[in-house]
Amino acid sequence: MARPGLVSGSTVSAAVAGFFAPRCPQHGRLTFSLSAMHRILLALLPFLTAASAAVPRPGSGPLPGTGGAPTAPVAVVVELFTSEGCSSCPAADAALRELEMAQSVSGVEVIALGQHVDYWNRLGWKDPFSSPAFTQRQRTYAEGFGTGSYTPQAVVNGRYELVGSRRQALAETIAKAAKAPRATVRLTRTAAGELAVHITDLPAGTAPTEVALALTETGLSSQVGRGENAGRLLRHAAVVRELRTLGSVAPDGTFSATVPLPLAPGWKTPNLRAVVLVQEKASRHIVGVAALPLSPPGGAGRN
Repeated sequence: MARPGLVSGSTVSAAVAGFFAPRCPQHGRLTFSLSAMHRILLALLPFLTAASAAVPRPGSGPLPGTGGAPTAPVAVVVELFTSEGCSSCPAADAALRELEMAQSVSGVEVIALGQHVDYWNRLGWKDPFSSPAFTQRQRTYAEGFGTGSYTPQAVVNGRYELVGSRRQALAETIAKAAKAPRATVRLTRTAAGELAVHITDLPAGTAPTEVALALTETGLSSQVGRGENAGRLLRHAAVVRELRTLGSVAPDGTFSATVPLPLAPGWKTPNLRAVVLVQEKASRHIVGVAALPLSPPGGAGRN
């Protein structure tokens, strides 16, 4: 049955038959009627119009089934507590480095924070990137998780902990953490080179939170001379160069500040970025995060 507005197949067939009807059999060849050609073009016109309408045009919107405009990836923080003195740590450093470079977890932006603890330093090799502040941060997490401190330990969004070298488990944990509600964090560089931080839209039910700033540097490595990794060249994930608290989120769920970014000699600006964490004070759950490369200046980051 033909639907209203469409030409039936029989109509087209008839037009085609008329178009290819022989006209001069005495000469042994076919000729074609111009009037029949006109009829077949008229018969096919509705089909051609419908096909043209079905082809998407630039600016006409997404293809059916694509779900509209792509959404921005959800930022998830992976803190790796590691040490150059630990023979189990290089595998975890490599796993996190590859996760951050490849961004292979669908719909997620992995933000790596490589924090080198100092309790391995007494065993023969002093990690040049280690800090007692990172050791204390790990201890605070351990109190909440009910675990001891160990390396390599990965903490995902302050909610989950696991051995940092377990690649598949780490990817699955990151995907799970991405489902939690999150605040809006916007970072920009000012003309003076300072970092402007704006936080809004804390998830409902969020406990009192604080805001922390981490400066990370990629591309760092060490030739280890002693200890469990003696003789090895170790390449690291984003090494935390500095970690400090900026303040607390106001009762209305907002925070704004402009902070200086003093950089130590030897830090390579093209490899640096600022990471701002919004973290519950009691649970240590991270409810918001954004990262911004420090080179070139004048950029913006949001999540």
